[in-house]
Amino acid sequence: MSLAALSLSPVAQFAVPSRPVASSFAMNLVEPEAWDDAIADFEGVCQEQLATFARARWPGVALEPQLFTLAGEVVGGCLIMVQPLPLGLGSIALAKWAPMLRHTDTADANAIYARMVAALSEEYAVGRRMMLSVLPRAALGAANAEYEQLLARGFRQGARLLFPDRYIVNLRLSDAEQRQSFHQKWRYHLNKAEKAGLSFEHTGAERRAEFDALYEQMVDRKKFPDHSAYGTVPALLAMDNPTLRPELFFVRRAGEIVAGAIIFKAGDRAVYLYGATSAAALELRAGYFLHWHIIRWLRDHTAARWYDLGGTDGFQGLHQFKKGMVGERGVITPVPPVANYAAHWWPRLVGEGAFAGREIAHALGRYVDRLRPDRAKPDQRRSAE
Repeated sequence: MSLAALSLSPVAQFAVPSRPVASSFAMNLVEPEAWDDAIADFEGVCQEQLATFARARWPGVALEPQLFTLAGEVVGGCLIMVQPLPLGLGSIALAKWAPMLRHTDTADANAIYARMVAALSEEYAVGRRMMLSVLPRAALGAANAEYEQLLARGFRQGARLLFPDRYIVNLRLSDAEQRQSFHQKWRYHLNKAEKAGLSFEHTGAERRAEFDALYEQMVDRKKFPDHSAYGTVPALLAMDNPTLRPELFFVRRAGEIVAGAIIFKAGDRAVYLYGATSAAALELRAGYFLHWHIIRWLRDHTAARWYDLGGTDGFQGLHQFKKGMVGERGVITPVPPVANYAAHWWPRLVGEGAFAGREIAHALGRYVDRLRPDRAKPDQRRSAE
């Protein structure tokens, strides 16, 4: 889709000293209906930044997609969710895994990110007197340059995840290199799985009902407290844009489905959204077989360089499984804390109060889950290695 087709309306412009004087940096408000197609080719795109996802996950917020251009070329974007506070006290502008870069490895990527943050801060924190809350992606290196930029600009550290690590597999390896990267025990289980008579299949969204049934059975069996966004799956799998529509995979044995996964494949990081297994899957080591073939499929059919397995929710078994798959050539890296910025005292006061209330509610929810005998209890140490 061309920029002209997006019906953009300028919001603010900012000069970029590192470019010629005639160049300008602009932030443009996009209609939510046009947003997903506008960001489909972004290397930094993720499912949380899709309007399709946000509508299904957060129906009570207003969506304000902002597209950034430099000298007329699209360079980044950010889906802002405006959350009104109770009693008319104000609103908070939320951005998760954003702002996004269209190209993540260019020489001026950090400068473009800084300009995007400056534009958003000026619009929402200064102009509209909101607290602006930003959660950047986990970095692949030792430091998170995006989070450091936020702090340098005056953002304050907010809430952090209890188990922030993300487990990220390197997709740009040959079969031999990938198997060598896996930890020895992971390779051992994969070898066993390959002798168990399993078959792998990539299928279409029309088979979602089969995955739904498998997922429900797994949740009941494992007794994990499910606070996920699984309710967004129907909308995501119904997307018309094939680049953004997640992919569905199954593993079978003797014609019976024993494992499955839903994978977001756009951008430079494919993401493991949801997985499900039958009671027979553990003995068959079907999870090892499933992920091995997903890794190979993503390498051969997408431009993604990394496969983000997500976190662990505090379960040691998931930590060991994902750590073994990440292996020697992948990355285990934390999601940074939320970064909050308010240019005025009142948005800071009510915004920090709202976030504090949310953290108390989450802590109470975790406490109730631990008390329930029908729920699995997290057993991962906070400093698990």
